Amino acid sequence: MTDAAFLQAFDTCTLTQAEWNHRAHLKLAYLCLRRYPLEEAIRRVRAGIQALNAAHQTPETIDRGYHETVTLAWLRIIHCMLCEYGPAETADAFFEQQPPLAQKQMLRLFYSAERLRSLEAKRQFVEPDLAPLPQSRRSRLAQTEEAL
Repeated sequence: MTDAAFLQAFDTCTLTQAEWNHRAHLKLAYLCLRRYPLEEAIRRVRAGIQALNAAHQTPETIDRGYHETVTLAWLRIIHCMLCEYGPAETADAFFEQQPPLAQKQMLRLFYSAERLRSLEAKRQFVEPDLAPLPQSRRSRLAQTEEAL
């Protein structure tokens, strides 16, 4: 599916549950980060996932539904990779160039299972307890320049 077709299907909540997998979540994050600053991308991804989950009637339980920390951690990781390595022609090409993103368990490098599975982490972003999430030097420089 092309990037444009993917975003259209996502925005209209016509992605099937089978299509809404790990890679699709990351594709959404990448495409939003390519179009919007980090904070706006976060807002759009959060609202979009919640709308798609509602369309699929996904129950909100501890292990299902929208998870704030997982969503924001992946957004921050992809943002860092975009800042460091730059974009690709398509989201799929970006993921082919960044094979670690395919590892769904990558967040275990930063979060203990207990912390990530907590109700607090599901409801609001919590910082990692094992190692800090990566932050691009380029991103930090841009933030410093904006503050000046």
